[in-house]
Amino acid sequence: MVVQLDSVFLRALSSSDLPMKIEAITLYEIQMPLVHFFETSFGRTYDRRIFLVKIDCDGISGWAECVAGENPFYSSEWLESAWPTIKHFLAPALLGRILAKASESVPLMAHVRGHRMAKAALENALWDAEAKQKQQPLWKLLGGKQREIPCGVSIGIQDSIDLLLDKIQTELAAGYRRIKVKVKPGWDVNVLERIRSRWPEILLSCDANSAYTLDQIEHLRKFDQFNLLMIEQPLWDDDIYNHSRLQQKLRTPICLDESIRHTRDAAQAIEIGACRIINIKVGRVGGFTEARKVHDVCAAQKIPVWCGGMLESGVGRAHNIALSTLENFHLPGDVSASKRYWKEDIIEPEVEVTPQGTIVVRDGPGAGYRVREDLIEKLAVRKETIRGKSAQAH
Repeated sequence: MVVQLDSVFLRALSSSDLPMKIEAITLYEIQMPLVHFFETSFGRTYDRRIFLVKIDCDGISGWAECVAGENPFYSSEWLESAWPTIKHFLAPALLGRILAKASESVPLMAHVRGHRMAKAALENALWDAEAKQKQQPLWKLLGGKQREIPCGVSIGIQDSIDLLLDKIQTELAAGYRRIKVKVKPGWDVNVLERIRSRWPEILLSCDANSAYTLDQIEHLRKFDQFNLLMIEQPLWDDDIYNHSRLQQKLRTPICLDESIRHTRDAAQAIEIGACRIINIKVGRVGGFTEARKVHDVCAAQKIPVWCGGMLESGVGRAHNIALSTLENFHLPGDVSASKRYWKEDIIEPEVEVTPQGTIVVRDGPGAGYRVREDLIEKLAVRKETIRGKSAQAH
């Protein structure tokens, strides 16, 4: 029996899959004020309640961010649903397990339906831990190829168009390669007209966050005159079919965001012509494993993808950078500098954007940035550690 155990262990060591024992999962809620408020069709946000997850595996800590919002507006999932779901259902499914790699956590959590943002936080923390254990950058472990990623910015609804134009000027001067503005009925065509009259050639897109309905087709067709890169999620958040009907009427490419929950959604949307671009948010689709599958389906069908943002802290931002190194991320994403959002971020160094509007990918083990645990402890308004029973091989 001893010989058999040793041979199994040696085979594991000889491969790239070193076992990880999940010993403890710690949940943190911290509060961070935004440098500037951020407004979408859902409302205005001045500060963020941020949900962080740390997983301890054999002396290595992996970190991730649960991107569920403060309220169930963008998604039915929100912070106060994600926390108990992790505590009572997902964490117990993982604690005490021995995994060869992070992706093995996915089937262990599959008995819980939905709750993709909660699942993503746990899986992504394990990817960080696995990369650290293997002394690899997370982006390489994911299969990334790009050493430098192009960056765009998302600018929320402002108190006036003039203020919006000032913000756009600031971001263009900082080198950002794509400007995305939030729109909603009453804040759309007139805004786009003013932007295009001042900057006829910039790469410009807009994001509706489901603010329109199919009976507004004629209004939405007015967007075609502005030579937009895309209009993101104009119709219902759970809809694919009606977006295909709308796309037939528009020259402007539709980009789907909220509708794409997993690979099957992406495949269906592409097949019926519901979009020409897809936004991949790693939390929205349930973690890195599913995000890579969505990426691959889009790449096979020559549908470009880009990485959307969820007002993440540096922890989530670092994961977005790693994801954006995959080959089919051709378009500038919403992965911008820490200083655009936070006076002080919770990672070192903070995320910086070059004058050319790119982020240079870091080569350190894991996500490549040091998590400032001391600052997280200082900012924490809630903390809970869940420990497992004695580990069982899996």
